Amino acid sequence: MCLAIPVKVVEVGAGDTAIVDLGGVKKEISLALLSDVNVGDYVILHVGYALTKLDPEEAERTLALFAELNEAGTVEGTAAS
Repeated sequence: MCLAIPVKVVEVGAGDTAIVDLGGVKKEISLALLSDVNVGDYVILHVGYALTKLDPEEAERTLALFAELNEAGTVEGTAAS
């Protein structure tokens, strides 16, 4: 199964790279498939590549749902370890 997730751009690097915040973890990704990405933008990340920019409100809703799923799995004892 493949999963693409919303991440927030915290730094635009040299070339086609950026640093994103992935739930508190900073990760370098490729912006080779996009143009005009700025700090503060949300992008959909899949296997290290930003695929598209995402509306900030939609990104926040999606991240909130992921957080709820994580909490539910932890409470239920089904969270991956």
